[in-house]
Amino acid sequence: MSTDQSVHIYTAGFSFHHKPFYMSEMNGVKNYLMRLQTDGRCRARVGGEMVPIEAGDLLLFSPDEPYELKIDEELNAQNELAVESGDYHIFFGGSWIEEWWARQKRPTKIRVPLNETIIGLFRQIVLEQRKISNPYPEISGYYMRILCLETDRLLREHPSTTPKTYLAHRIKHYIEENASASFKLEDVAAHVGISVSRAVHLFKEAFGKSIMQYTLDVRLDMARERIIFSPMSLENIAETSGFANYTYFHRVFRSRFGKSPKEFRMDSREQI
Repeated sequence: MSTDQSVHIYTAGFSFHHKPFYMSEMNGVKNYLMRLQTDGRCRARVGGEMVPIEAGDLLLFSPDEPYELKIDEELNAQNELAVESGDYHIFFGGSWIEEWWARQKRPTKIRVPLNETIIGLFRQIVLEQRKISNPYPEISGYYMRILCLETDRLLREHPSTTPKTYLAHRIKHYIEENASASFKLEDVAAHVGISVSRAVHLFKEAFGKSIMQYTLDVRLDMARERIIFSPMSLENIAETSGFANYTYFHRVFRSRFGKSPKEFRMDSREQI
């Protein structure tokens, strides 16, 4: 492995198109390119043909790989012809990127959840690149590393995405991002735009457990880590981990770990 672990971001930005747009680089863009469709639709060259790209589609291109992008009028929500396409795009490279790319074969088009994890990484990289005076330019490189590894994790979690598994994973990410707050099944279903019954069915089919059971698992793991590593009171840990009251938290924690929260904290600290 090379000792040079550089990551270079050549340009990063967000574009929203209200007019037709066309770009063709059939000899490649000479750098790696990561493009996330956030709004509307467009078409891009994938596997030798122009295919529809919708919100949630992440495109990955290596240097010298043909790149073609076309944004035309599409029917909007009001069934009217309009141009509407928004995307984050990053042109990047470096020795770390080359090693990362060589680790596995990645599809050109990946379906990803449009959650704060993914969008937040793109947004932060764009903000770092906009800073005129930046004494720490390597920060954007570390964000880029995280973004690359996050795409690998998404591929590993659901390598063959169907509409059903995509929705199930969106539900999963919603739970993980919101587990510390109170929410209902109706909130989860509304987030992905389907009925409660369909959300419950899709999640159970994909992961073998109910939405609320998985939520409980995430909250208990969150509470367990805080009990071990934070100085917070047990009551505060229960509240900030998404539990409505301490009595319920105490009962489910003992059921899961075989000890009360207080006993668990005492035993854990003796071992540290």
